[in-house]
Amino acid sequence: MPRMSTAEATVETLLRHGLDTIYALPGLHNDPLFDAFYHVGDRLRVIHPRHEQTAAYMALGAALATGKPQAFAVVPGPGMLNAGAALLTAYGMNAPVLALVGQIPQADIDRGHGHLHEIHDQLGLMRHITKWAERIRSPQEAPRLVSEAIWQATSGRPRPVALECALDTWAQRAEVALLERPLPSPAEAVDDEAIEAAARILGQAERPILVLGGGAQDATAEVMTVAEMLEAPVSSYRRGRGVIPSSHRLAVDMPVGHRLWKDADAVLAIGTRFFIQNGSWGIDDRLKVVRIDIDPEEPDRLRKPDVALVGDASAQLRALIAALPKHNRKRASRDGELGGHRAWLAERLSRLEPQASFLKAIRAALPEDGIFVDEVCQMGFASRVALPIEKPRTFLSPGYQDNLGWGLGTALGAKAAMPHRKVLAITGDGGFLYQIGELATAVRHKLAVVVVVFDNAAFGNVRRIQQERYGNRLIASDLQNPDFAKLAESFGVASFKAHDAGQLEEALRKAFALDAPALVWVPHGDVPSPWDLIMMPRVRG
Repeated sequence: MPRMSTAEATVETLLRHGLDTIYALPGLHNDPLFDAFYHVGDRLRVIHPRHEQTAAYMALGAALATGKPQAFAVVPGPGMLNAGAALLTAYGMNAPVLALVGQIPQADIDRGHGHLHEIHDQLGLMRHITKWAERIRSPQEAPRLVSEAIWQATSGRPRPVALECALDTWAQRAEVALLERPLPSPAEAVDDEAIEAAARILGQAERPILVLGGGAQDATAEVMTVAEMLEAPVSSYRRGRGVIPSSHRLAVDMPVGHRLWKDADAVLAIGTRFFIQNGSWGIDDRLKVVRIDIDPEEPDRLRKPDVALVGDASAQLRALIAALPKHNRKRASRDGELGGHRAWLAERLSRLEPQASFLKAIRAALPEDGIFVDEVCQMGFASRVALPIEKPRTFLSPGYQDNLGWGLGTALGAKAAMPHRKVLAITGDGGFLYQIGELATAVRHKLAVVVVVFDNAAFGNVRRIQQERYGNRLIASDLQNPDFAKLAESFGVASFKAHDAGQLEEALRKAFALDAPALVWVPHGDVPSPWDLIMMPRVRG
């Protein structure tokens, strides 16, 4: 057995699991770990941003874009807490992110001596925002714990995980048994009786509908087959967008899904929390519900479905496809009906200006396989219902945390993981200043992300709420902004300025042609609210 340090054993195990990039900020507690990074040379790419939060967001962006586990490393205490927002977001988005977090000397953990970056019960804190967290206590433990961490992150419901390791333990050396291969994935099970019951409900329905979430992202072919067999419209929002192309004749955006909801007699919900439909749109006894989810606790969380299929969406759908023909009724084409609903949505979006025109410009300039990163801003909200998406994992949106400032770091990680794809991040002026220092990271690591800053000199959503609900009593919603073009140029980032949709499309085409980091600054005034297309009322139940 080779004699290795804990840090060396950790790095070698990461590499054996196919993790060839680490997003990391150095610091005293992780010095032996970074030395191990150095010694593996070109086998491992180390990308160092300017803030721990960004290291974790970059791992998140890479995980969302690829569907594969990604790792970051930070120091304990403040470093871990800085990364906490991104870990929390990864938890909400079911993303397989591995945090490697330093610690004070092992014998002093949780004794309150006042070591640099000491924090009480760091491991317990991380367990609140991850699926699984443990401490590496020796070199011999490192391969097993790293392998288990990756297994936990990727098996069943994907979610972030964490490993902490003390400064002195990183450097400790011993003979180490390295694992020859990753731990095996759990066996996929199919409940034949549940499949038969689901096929009977869906096959006999007159007006079935599909609702997609992030758990359907790797089941495009199966989803389209089931939808076409059932002549069922497919409604998606945020992470479910792109599972079937927006251009598919049965694909509908969420506002149209809401219009169809009251008359549906069966729904197949795939890899989704189903929270909006359960909590806002309403469910009654006339609507039969079939749910597919890899997490056995998810289907019953809000309301017990008529049938729950527990497992990977692709495998469950393949079994359902095999069982459907003997139950499936003939149905007339719904093309005309859906065309009418799409015409309604197009008319409604025509009143959402300038957002609709800006989004059309973005769609015209961004290739179909380009990755779009949404932010918590007026343009971001509109994009969730108005931007056509043709491929899975190309619309990245921050899930129910909806945390301001996530976008730029996430986009940088997506670009690092998918270097041959165009990556565009939109952001408001408020969210952009959370991570503006990461323009330096984009330049340093040659990450050709194009960021569009929509600048209305305010926290726009906050200001609208104060205007509409609080008698125009405005407080802490106005912003003092720099000249974003000059600021970008000071980092060595190409900049453009656009005042309308035509100028935006032209600027984006020029920016993408550079194959280098670029910023497009779009100053604008107040814009109409998109919220009536997102927070839609109860229609049944």
